Amino acid sequence: MAKGWAMKPVLVDIDVLVDFLCGSPRAVTFMEIFDQRIILSSIVVAELCAGARDEDERTALGNFLSLYPVVPVSDEVARAGAAYLSHYGPLHGTSLAHAILAATAEIEGAELKTLSTGQYPMFTGLEPAYTK
Repeated sequence: MAKGWAMKPVLVDIDVLVDFLCGSPRAVTFMEIFDQRIILSSIVVAELCAGARDEDERTALGNFLSLYPVVPVSDEVARAGAAYLSHYGPLHGTSLAHAILAATAEIEGAELKTLSTGQYPMFTGLEPAYTK
């Protein structure tokens, strides 16, 4: 069992969160179903914050993000992410952010939920969080 969780935590990728913030009904349903199990990577938080267009968006985003635990990029996560990047980056186009997210999911014992399954070749059989 993962780090004290009653059920396996769910690590959510940025694509699902952007859909949710844009009001996608499928993303809203997804977030409602997994609400109590959701964790976020600090990489995803940084990506979301970088996209905020003004102070109102930054405030609203901060309020939203405060609802979920944020997992920092520890030395262990960074090293595992670097190994994923070295192995999968050149052949599969896996980015540093995706490698870090994959490492976070592995180390936290979390289910990774994404729409960009092709970015995570290290997880065979990974299914999209939902279909668009």
